[in-house]
Amino acid sequence: MADPDLSSPLLPSQPSDPPHLILTIHDSLSHNNNNNNNNRGSCVNRNRQNSHHNNGNSIINSSTKNPYEFLGSKGLEVCGSSTVDPFLNKTGRIEGLYEWLKLVVCLPVAAVRLVLFGVCLLIGFVATKVALYGWKDTQSPMPVWRSRIMWITRISARCILFTFGYHWIRRKGKPAPRETAPIVVSNHVSYIEPIFYFYELFPTIVASESHDSIPFVGTIIRAMQVIYVNRFSPPSRKHAVNEIKRKASSDRFPRVLLFPEGTTTNGRILMSFQLGAFIPGYPIQPVIVRYPHVHFDQSWGNISLAKLMFRMFTQFHNFMEVEYLPVVSPHTNQKETAVHFAKRTSHALATGLNVIQTSHSYGDLMLLMKAIESKQEKPSNYMVEMAKVQSLFHISSLEAVDFLDKFLLMNPNPSGCVKFHDFLKVLRLKACTLSEEIFSFIDVEKSGTITFKQFLFGSAHVMKLPLFRQACELAFAECKSGGNNYILEHELENLIRPAIPDLNADEVRELFNLFDSDSDGEISKDDFSTCLRKNPLLIALFIPCLLQKGFPETCDRILEEVV
Repeated sequence: MADPDLSSPLLPSQPSDPPHLILTIHDSLSHNNNNNNNNRGSCVNRNRQNSHHNNGNSIINSSTKNPYEFLGSKGLEVCGSSTVDPFLNKTGRIEGLYEWLKLVVCLPVAAVRLVLFGVCLLIGFVATKVALYGWKDTQSPMPVWRSRIMWITRISARCILFTFGYHWIRRKGKPAPRETAPIVVSNHVSYIEPIFYFYELFPTIVASESHDSIPFVGTIIRAMQVIYVNRFSPPSRKHAVNEIKRKASSDRFPRVLLFPEGTTTNGRILMSFQLGAFIPGYPIQPVIVRYPHVHFDQSWGNISLAKLMFRMFTQFHNFMEVEYLPVVSPHTNQKETAVHFAKRTSHALATGLNVIQTSHSYGDLMLLMKAIESKQEKPSNYMVEMAKVQSLFHISSLEAVDFLDKFLLMNPNPSGCVKFHDFLKVLRLKACTLSEEIFSFIDVEKSGTITFKQFLFGSAHVMKLPLFRQACELAFAECKSGGNNYILEHELENLIRPAIPDLNADEVRELFNLFDSDSDGEISKDDFSTCLRKNPLLIALFIPCLLQKGFPETCDRILEEVV
């Protein structure tokens, strides 16, 4: 990310910093930003039946029969995939004669830097152990004398930055007083920012529970009175928000630092924000971090930690700029949701960085890592802007990864597309009118292949339909016979044969095994529901049975009785 500031002096003479300003960002700015930057012309929703809408990004599937119309589906629209890769490090490979010569020249320097890095880390670790020794009440603010010992660790952190090539760091603006802005948020590009903020602010941070087990680092962040959170656990997230509010409300605690993107990016975009920093409703100071460069991108994207550290050690100097923006305060004259507060703050950061905002999130990194792990030729094709998917369909990142696991079993080609016969093989279907309708429902572009985004949107769309859950329950009730609370193979065959009349015994057994997740020879209600949650497209197999029983009128009547 080359920066025009590279041409200006690194340490220009600047007037004294002005008093801190409380910035109010108007709604219209945020609204315009979303319209302009969130994938122009891109949207995903259920459509009016038989409507056509082609804006160059999407085509609504309305030319064939919709197999999910009986559940309330009015068609599927899938937006074109974003061409932005927020995790791409463009200099991951060492290329060019200059870089190779620099690497050779800096190898002895790198060895010295590595030794100094180890010494600084060890000194900081020992000082931290001394500061924490005998401290039992970790829920209360750290005593002053212990905090003073932590200055040794903070100086060690600055020395560590020096060993990585950050000999000087350009700053603009200054931190607001804690009483003005008890919470600080920043963009997240590398592992360097936490080290810098530790030295500069010594804040309380919010971190994943897994960080506690990292050697040396786990001990140091404990001294920062870290707030641990498991991003996949709602109770853990709720507890973290309560801790943020508790510590931000007391001047005895340090200010709270959060990276609301939830992971590192390449710095060329700003991903969607998580809401933990904004729910408490305290004023927030946004901080921008930039890494101007020409030959070496310092972002921790699709590059290993060891390789990134090695490249940093073999640079003459690494550039870093930190800019403290005006405080963004929540509206006091009206109730403001955390979502709107987060949008105003992210707009301030994106404007300061001069980058676009996207709906990518940590879930996209999970999808990317899964695609890389499975050795896909173009792993970035499997990102779907998970923040948008979650808001539309209310599915989690873990569920999206499960759908990707299934999609990868379909043998996608180098472009990330799956053909009809591979799609059928994984879903244990055979070529017939119904399976063609299911595939065509997802293949909104009528290309004869489907992408992961189309598969995910189609599956999530069906799961979200208002009658999906009732259809699953009614199908199970009709499938089991007598007083049994399970389904046998011949009972499943009787129920799905009207949808696919020419199934042979082996094909029936394959479908039965798909539903029988615990392989005990019978399909329990849990087995049945779990299978349809993982394979929601298969609910179409029960269309004849459900329609024969008066579905969806039956559901409407049941709902009326409940009301």
